[in-house]
Amino acid sequence: MQKGKIGVTTENIFPIIKKFLYSDHEIFLRELISNAVDATQKLKTLCSTGEFKSDPGDLTIRVAVDKKKKTITVSDSGIGMTSEELDKYLNQIAFSSANDFLEKYKDQANSIIGHFGLGFYSSFMVSDKVEVITKSFIDNAKAVKWTCDGSPEFTIEEAEREKRGTDVILYIDKESKEFLEEERIEGILRKYCKFLPVEIAFGKEKEWKDGKYVDTGKDRIINNTKPAWTRKPSELKDEDYVSFYHELYPAGDEPLFNIHLNVDYPFKLTGILYFPRIKNNLEIQKNRIQLYCNQVFVTDSVEGIVPEFMTLLHGVIDSPDIPLNVSRSYLQSDSNVKKISAHITKKVADRLAEIFKKSRDDFEKKWDDLKLFIEYGMITDEKFYEKASKFALVKNTENKYFTYEEYEKLIKENQTDKHNTLVYLYATDREEQYAYIEKAKAKGYDVLLLDGQLDIHLVNFLETKFQQSRFVRVDSDVIERLIQKGEEKTSKLSAEQLDDIKSLFRSQVREGENFVIVQEPLDESDAPVIITRSEYMRRMKDMSQLGGGFTFYRDLPDSYSLVINSNHKLVEKLSEKMNKELESFLKENSAETGKLKEEADFLEKEHKGKKDDEISQAEKDDLKKLRDDVDKKKKEREEEISKFGKDEKLVRQLIDLALLSNNMLKGEDLSTFVKRSIELL
Repeated sequence: MQKGKIGVTTENIFPIIKKFLYSDHEIFLRELISNAVDATQKLKTLCSTGEFKSDPGDLTIRVAVDKKKKTITVSDSGIGMTSEELDKYLNQIAFSSANDFLEKYKDQANSIIGHFGLGFYSSFMVSDKVEVITKSFIDNAKAVKWTCDGSPEFTIEEAEREKRGTDVILYIDKESKEFLEEERIEGILRKYCKFLPVEIAFGKEKEWKDGKYVDTGKDRIINNTKPAWTRKPSELKDEDYVSFYHELYPAGDEPLFNIHLNVDYPFKLTGILYFPRIKNNLEIQKNRIQLYCNQVFVTDSVEGIVPEFMTLLHGVIDSPDIPLNVSRSYLQSDSNVKKISAHITKKVADRLAEIFKKSRDDFEKKWDDLKLFIEYGMITDEKFYEKASKFALVKNTENKYFTYEEYEKLIKENQTDKHNTLVYLYATDREEQYAYIEKAKAKGYDVLLLDGQLDIHLVNFLETKFQQSRFVRVDSDVIERLIQKGEEKTSKLSAEQLDDIKSLFRSQVREGENFVIVQEPLDESDAPVIITRSEYMRRMKDMSQLGGGFTFYRDLPDSYSLVINSNHKLVEKLSEKMNKELESFLKENSAETGKLKEEADFLEKEHKGKKDDEISQAEKDDLKKLRDDVDKKKKEREEEISKFGKDEKLVRQLIDLALLSNNMLKGEDLSTFVKRSIELL
């Protein structure tokens, strides 16, 4: 029997390794299985080189739980170890046998998982004692047993083991009893070991017999040793990719298509990325790419490997060149990571471009599912935008699709305003904004449908990319002002009548209705009253709802413009009725106001060019009084018109019609509108 102390530099380092090397205690099983796979892969390599000439036999790795003995055993039929190797690899921390083997067989070795030589010690996180019984593949080798109770002290002694390979036996401590439950162990195995290249058996297959599940005697293999990403694309059919997707995500919908990654230089990387059917929930879709290192699951948080927008994809990435910390739990910063990220971005963009080029019709059918991903990518990744801008699509309200270049050509001639700015009109809801869309179409304009979650952010982004262009929602103003052509329309009403009409409508604006009342000389065929909302304010508020950092705007009340069409017959009718019923007052008020304004204008003209101290206080007081009197007369006029307007049902009816066309008339107000409509018939 040999006794000794594990080769650590201080008495304290071993407990530190046991407790703090791994953040999650369940990792111990991943590490033990990885070691078992390494031992098996080494044997396969020796078989291929002719150094091991015997039949390797069954190479299945077996995991067993014994609740009575409170043990977990991991057994393999790999190369095993001699007493000297046990001493070297288990008693000298961070002396990895994998590194030794890789150096010797770097040209022939299959994937060897371990590199640090520390994984084995994770077993002490859950164990009071660990035993290793092993027998080397070398002829006439003797079986040996290594025992350690978690202190730096160990024993090595001869043991009984008929065949080559290794058994690692963990005596589970009181705090870790959860790992003696079969369901818990199976969950860990399926999480970390689901695609390891050596079969892993845990328990027996069961079948329903005589009213209960019974063991069949057949090993239950928990892993797929040849997952799709490890095979060549030429070996796989479309149904193979779909089948593997459902293996990864049993409850997932059918993916749109996939990208098979296979890179050997300047780094090694394999994997399959799938485009899921993405609708309108970013957060739910994230963290679905699984990162593997030599088929060992590492994490599903891959923001460091792929750009943020690609976290919307699903699938697998496997690379031995991705730098991990010693616990293989998270990424370390490294230049290779950036290179890998850039390459994946390029591959995804190239694949999308290929699909667009080969089958535009199919691409258009899938666009509504793809657009969230592509728009997210363009907004957040400049290199992706450079490529994606060639195949990214926009859809108009007629459900026709265009590339950015195609759409610019379509609208350039007709939708360029008097300032030589190209105006992109868009709607966010075809039904709610129907009247505004139809008005734009009547002018010969085309309207985009931007109803996606990121479209507001995209609009802001594209305005920085498209030269001398702007995007405006079709209901943000009357169409004549959205695309100004330099054509000036005149109103049939005088300036004074227009002011009176605004006062008339203001009398019917209720508390809480934040309307700015304006008039516009539109076509007679246009609606008498139109409600619009400022493009800038609406866009800022929309972005604030998406977490764009515009909280100031989010807290502001909604504000709308109530646009009165001064050329509409009903507005003219109201003006005529008001002038008739208030004729004497309005004439008298106009005359008095006009006289006061003349006097005030005369005095102001006299003061022009004089210094302030050259004007007497009496003159200043006279001018102020005249201006105050003018304001008083205007107020009297507005109050009188307001009295008249409060009883004028047609005014409120026109306002409610405008609200109704914007889906803003609800509840009691809607019911009142219906009753009033019947009365006015």
